[in-house]
Amino acid sequence: MPIDEKTSTTLLERVTASEPEAWARLVDLYGPIVYQRCRKAGLQEVDADEVFQEVFLTVSRSIGRFRRDRPGDSFRGWFSTITNTRILDFHRKQGRQVQAKGGSTAQVRLAQLPESTGDTSITDLPLGEDGGLLRRALELVRPRVSEQTWQACWRLLADDQRVADVAEELGMTPRSVYDAKYRVMRMVREEFGDLIE
Repeated sequence: MPIDEKTSTTLLERVTASEPEAWARLVDLYGPIVYQRCRKAGLQEVDADEVFQEVFLTVSRSIGRFRRDRPGDSFRGWFSTITNTRILDFHRKQGRQVQAKGGSTAQVRLAQLPESTGDTSITDLPLGEDGGLLRRALELVRPRVSEQTWQACWRLLADDQRVADVAEELGMTPRSVYDAKYRVMRMVREEFGDLIE
């Protein structure tokens, strides 16, 4: 059954309406990503905790202003900008200049990369570093599905196994493997689609 995006209340809508459970779910989804980005930026644990709080404080104060006015605008990009800005603010307060690995040439190249093309769907995201949000969303819906369904989906997405191999290993038909992946991804899209696409 197709998802009716006009009638379903998305997590983003619930966050914008200040529902406490929605905020908790948003922190569950984005929290580990923010913390990881802080640590990769060289922040110590206590400093990463401070920036983490600043990021979510900024999001809570400005969530009502988030818009998708141009092609390519996404919540993920908006959130990423807030996170990067708070990390830079922290470094400025500390009186340190952030140095990119690889020198100034690498820093200039990184600054020129587009944030998002806007045409990546949730199912196209890799599960590596850039797919951290998808990985986290999958982990958050895992308790709602059977272990076999989870394994079928995970092996297709994360392990990049062939459908026939997954079906044989799990004692399923190829069709049921596809169905398992579809069910899990539908749950992810229903709950988190606005936030990770």
